[in-house]
Amino acid sequence: MEISAQLVKQLRERTGAGMMECKKALVEAKGDLSEAEVVLRKHGIAAAGKKSLRSTKQGVIGTYIHPGAQLGVLIEVNCESDFVARTDDFQELVKDLAMQVAAADPQFVRKEDVTEAALAKEREIQRARAINEGKPEKMADKIVEGRMNKYFEEVCLYEQPFIKDNTTTIAEVIKTKIAKLGENISVSRFVRFKVGDAAAESTSEKAAAE
Repeated sequence: MEISAQLVKQLRERTGAGMMECKKALVEAKGDLSEAEVVLRKHGIAAAGKKSLRSTKQGVIGTYIHPGAQLGVLIEVNCESDFVARTDDFQELVKDLAMQVAAADPQFVRKEDVTEAALAKEREIQRARAINEGKPEKMADKIVEGRMNKYFEEVCLYEQPFIKDNTTTIAEVIKTKIAKLGENISVSRFVRFKVGDAAAESTSEKAAAE
């Protein structure tokens, strides 16, 4: 059956679960909002949303080196206790997240982390693109906002489709682990190294200075 975006939004506001999880629950509940909440509770996703406000001061630094040693990632993933940080489930998540960064090359952890300068530049690019495509100026702003969602999917780790299952996002993968392990989990930071990037950046900075 067809599930409206408004219904998904209502369930998300009531439970704190991710959009994809809410939609799946509503499909399973045949559009019944209350029954969908029950479905989410059974899966532990709603509880995971509430845990997302809890402090995360433990965790690990994960690494991933791509075969050939031309690409590598360091990532800090946090949880609430050292006990959870040592579990196989948490370690598996950290490895998956490091591989995600290596493969998808995000620039930020969350949408909220995107700088104003980056947002302004992307909106300018998308507006010019819309105008060049012959779209009316009065529609350009709506088109730009729609395309910004795609931009966030590309540059924000939490918004990216999971490389192992593109029907779910990284945010939802993390929430699923939160539900399973019973602790809040968050990504603090990451850095991606690719052989040759430093030289390219140095050349670019030198050209800009000249």
